[in-house]
Amino acid sequence: MGRRARDRRRQQQQQQQQQRQERGGGGGGDQAGWAGGYPEIVKENELFERYYRELGIVPAGEWDAFMAALREPLPATLRITGYRSHAKEILHCLKEKYFRELQDLEVDGQKVEMPQSLSWYPEELAWHTNLSRKILRKSPQLEKFHQFLVSETECGNISRQEAVSMIPPLLLNVSPHHKILDMCAAPGSKTAQLIEMLHADMNVPFPNGFVIANDVDNKRCYLLVHQAKRLNSPCIMVVNHDASSIPNLQIDVDGRKEILFYDRILCDVPCSGDGTMRKNIDVWKKWTTQNSLQLHGLQLRIATRGVEQLAEGGRMVYSTCSLNPIENEAVIASLLEKSQGALELADVSSELPGLKRMPGITKWKVMLKDGQWFEEWKDVPSNRQTQIRPTMFPVKDEEKLKAMNLERCLRILPHHQNTGGFFVAVLIKKSPMPWNKRQPKVHQKLLQRTGDTEVTTANSGNGSDCIIEESTLAENEESKKMQELQNLDTEQSKKEGVCGPPPSKKMKLFGFKEDPFVFLPEDDPLFLPIQKFYALDPSFPKMNLLTRTQEGKKRQLYMVSKELRNVLLNNSEKMKVINTGIKVWSRNSDGEQFGCAFRLAQEGIYTLYPFIHARIISVCIEDVKILLTQENPFLSKFSSETQKKVKDMAMGSIVLKYDPDPEKPHDLQCPIVLCGWQGKTSLRAFVPKNERLHYLRMMGVEVFKAKRKEEELENKTDEEVQHRLVQTEEGMDVEDKEHDLVTKMEAEIGEESSQSPVESSAMEIENKIEDLDESSKNANTHVSQEGKDTDASNVKD
Repeated sequence: MGRRARDRRRQQQQQQQQQRQERGGGGGGDQAGWAGGYPEIVKENELFERYYRELGIVPAGEWDAFMAALREPLPATLRITGYRSHAKEILHCLKEKYFRELQDLEVDGQKVEMPQSLSWYPEELAWHTNLSRKILRKSPQLEKFHQFLVSETECGNISRQEAVSMIPPLLLNVSPHHKILDMCAAPGSKTAQLIEMLHADMNVPFPNGFVIANDVDNKRCYLLVHQAKRLNSPCIMVVNHDASSIPNLQIDVDGRKEILFYDRILCDVPCSGDGTMRKNIDVWKKWTTQNSLQLHGLQLRIATRGVEQLAEGGRMVYSTCSLNPIENEAVIASLLEKSQGALELADVSSELPGLKRMPGITKWKVMLKDGQWFEEWKDVPSNRQTQIRPTMFPVKDEEKLKAMNLERCLRILPHHQNTGGFFVAVLIKKSPMPWNKRQPKVHQKLLQRTGDTEVTTANSGNGSDCIIEESTLAENEESKKMQELQNLDTEQSKKEGVCGPPPSKKMKLFGFKEDPFVFLPEDDPLFLPIQKFYALDPSFPKMNLLTRTQEGKKRQLYMVSKELRNVLLNNSEKMKVINTGIKVWSRNSDGEQFGCAFRLAQEGIYTLYPFIHARIISVCIEDVKILLTQENPFLSKFSSETQKKVKDMAMGSIVLKYDPDPEKPHDLQCPIVLCGWQGKTSLRAFVPKNERLHYLRMMGVEVFKAKRKEEELENKTDEEVQHRLVQTEEGMDVEDKEHDLVTKMEAEIGEESSQSPVESSAMEIENKIEDLDESSKNANTHVSQEGKDTDASNVKD
């Protein structure tokens, strides 16, 4: 945002404040900030109270506390990214610096409570405070803390996520080898948790598992991409499908085609969201039972599709941010009943100790928005049977009901631990779903029809050799018609290593066309100079490198895990892939004269570093401070050891590595790997701005700049900027176009701006260079996002 735009916004805010004061609202403004900024909405809904009182979801004597909690603002919560090696350093920085500064602090006449760790979240990595988002944004006393949160969130080191939203991924019990499907993933906070769990061991750059994150809303998929890319993982793929009919995928296992079944599935379905009243104040006036009645069918279809794609012995977590049994127990009971014993509810009472929960309920009634109640399906008149369905009622057979163990579901009530309302059920798949079972002779016919290509389950060790996943009727008919044509196209694409978007014309009616995913051929001459320049290890998986262009110069090189490569190559016609892969190299226009046309990219350096054996410089902590605080420091400013190492090294892209010294416990105790560039007389780091600030904070360097200082710096003339641009050796390839769009999307759904008011650095100049370059050369951008914004109509955490 430019200076003039900021001035206009400031004037508008001042005018709005004057108008509020003229209307007599000056006295209530401070209180409105603590209440989340919605003083005009009355937090009352008679139908809501009548409905839930009748259902008895709240224990006796706790109703007043329950309603009082719903009327209070939701505490701000944050989660420290658990897989990063410096998570402990961030936690130490929070506790020893920022939390201490909040002691005895008063904002708008109210005392700020000290942040508390969530007792049930492992290793003190999740915290909550009584500060609302509006107070954090607007209070000058909290400006420093707010900048810290925004900057660290942008780096992927902190996720600002509602407390109850953290529960489903924890109950999935993810291991690094698990194949995971997140069915309704946007905006991506739970997806980020899953990625962290895959990378539990930071010494393994490519876990055997992966996450496929899906969302039906094409626009929200790009917000999901932004969230996932902060974690810099080669094991995440974002796809765009209707979760209730997400296609079966195939993978190649030892030359055979096998259907992909997932070890873990997160099924966080769209819901009415009455558990989010504390942050989504509109729910108070909009709530009716009609919302749940309309969503029940969709939720059941999504959950059914999920268990169909779950591997035997696998675990699926079904969750909603709703308290309504029509969306919760009714869906689970219907799923259990039609599974005929193939599914069971897991007992997770011993998991997450410290989390206060209520058991699932076994009796409930159905109510229309006019207040009319129905206890059984037989009582529903025929003119209401389109609104109310049999699956919405509890099971009447007491033996069946007891065998379902619905009390194993988790209900989280807001007043128990000062959270939102939530529902979670953990399902285990014991055997194939009844409608997926086939006789061996049918399986043999399938083998004959598909020639030499055998289709079996990808679930090794489950003993079900004669069981395959059955597609929907529409899928079967389409596959019969298109099988031969698609086989020809698929085989040709696989030979070329090209995975494009689906050919169906229907896909072009919505969303945006994506660039293809093109894997580098094994004999591609592009790779040889890179391999030689960086002395890559022979074990480097070069077959996993891909680009997003088939023609012209390849500007970026991305990398995926071999498992995702397998998925991409075998399902390019079935999937609409929005994004996958992590950027590891970027083309440098002058790089060829230095021996290699591609320089290292910071976002992929932790993945690449284990394979690089050349152009690595070990630096001390003082050198790191110089690299991160000075724009283009001369070599003479560095330690004598660093100068000696650089002296005989050719110009070009380099790796700068800091290893902590255990004998100096007061220094930073986590390793740092930075991308850099060695010039004739200088040495610099190519690190994004927020990541620079992160490392400096961890080293105890004060990076906070007041907004007035930022404005003074931004008032520099265009001539000064151009002069600095000329002095810059190389433009850093930062995807500003994507960042600007996603920032706009986040603003529309209530997320914080990712701009951090700090002093202008080399990265800002590099970004300006790329802005000029990208405006004319944006055809091969990794994520095409022109004109996208988001739709916040679905209530998701």
